[in-house]
Amino acid sequence: MLFFGKKTMETKAAALKVFEKYYSEWEANKSRMNNGYTYESTFVEMMRKVETEVLQVSTGHVPKGKNEKKKVQTSVGKLEINKKHVLTQSPSEFSVSSYTQELMCYMGQHMVFEDASEVIKTLSGVELNAKQIERICHKYGQWIEEEDLALMKKSGQQAYSKQEIEAVHYASVDGSMYLTREQGWKEIKLGRIFKASDIVEVNEKRNILVDSTFVGHLGTHTDFLPKMEYHLDGLKNVVFIADGAKWIWNWIEDAYPESIQILDFFHALEHLCQFAKQYYLDEKIRNKWIDKQATCLKEEDVSVFIKNIEVLPISINPKIEESKRLLLEYYKTHKNRMQYKKFLDDGLLIGSGAMEAAHRNVLQQRLKLSGQRWTIEGLQQMTQLRVVYKSDKWDRIKKFATKNAA
Repeated sequence: MLFFGKKTMETKAAALKVFEKYYSEWEANKSRMNNGYTYESTFVEMMRKVETEVLQVSTGHVPKGKNEKKKVQTSVGKLEINKKHVLTQSPSEFSVSSYTQELMCYMGQHMVFEDASEVIKTLSGVELNAKQIERICHKYGQWIEEEDLALMKKSGQQAYSKQEIEAVHYASVDGSMYLTREQGWKEIKLGRIFKASDIVEVNEKRNILVDSTFVGHLGTHTDFLPKMEYHLDGLKNVVFIADGAKWIWNWIEDAYPESIQILDFFHALEHLCQFAKQYYLDEKIRNKWIDKQATCLKEEDVSVFIKNIEVLPISINPKIEESKRLLLEYYKTHKNRMQYKKFLDDGLLIGSGAMEAAHRNVLQQRLKLSGQRWTIEGLQQMTQLRVVYKSDKWDRIKKFATKNAA
């Protein structure tokens, strides 16, 4: 115990000596007083040197034997330390401290790997190779994927509190295309789940969504849907809002027949606009008719809206009549999902804007940049990192980093 205390005091004294050395050098540098920028920038540069050397000092004696020491990349620079030191305990394939691995994941899922490397260097002075950031991001993304599949197999569904089980939850799913190296354009299916209470009113015209759970998968819906079901099966009051994709409604009807199902209002209106563009050549008449029907759709029973289309004078153009038939068929198929007046009266959302925004904010702003092409495996791994981050579950990444550092 006395020996340990003595060693600690010696280490602290050595650390203070490092600080005094660099601080004295900085203080003696008269150019630091040239302007405020130089003063601060030279101070930051001085502290970076202090951090690197103090962390090195803190690890203790470095053995001479080649097999007894290891070079480790840390957040303050590359160190050579005793292999038995706790700082070396991270995944064997990476000579990078676990804390730094988490930092690399965080930056790598925010921006392209080259930019992540540059930003880290600018802010910390530490050079982290872009390829190394990429490899570590992919590794952690794979761990998340493996853990998700293991949890699904073990427990079948997400655990919720009694209050969460009873709360109204919204769920939406949609797909977006991304460029892969092996198979060209492939679709990532994305799901968003949030509580009604997560919608906060900012003012009369604007609400914000403060919390969501996201689910992402590159591949078929048969692999994607079990991931959604893991989060949904324990909930009693789910409201689905989606577009007209058959696979989505077939799944909902089969898995959640008692749920409230809403066809996205703006998707329904888009079909109306496409037909109106054919039927009414005069733009002013067309827009007036569309506005009238949109109001009807919100304020009347959907049967009134459908009737308004049915009674339109027959067009002499058979293509327009065919479009009208298909439009009516579409609306009649989704009639129960288009009871917008009732949904609004019940205080429910009728649009899937949150889902549209999710594709842009969760995936596209990182994974669909100009010139990007991904391996299929790498794209799924990065999707997992983005989903974890945007779901406010970054503690899962920290857990892996901590586990690897134990």
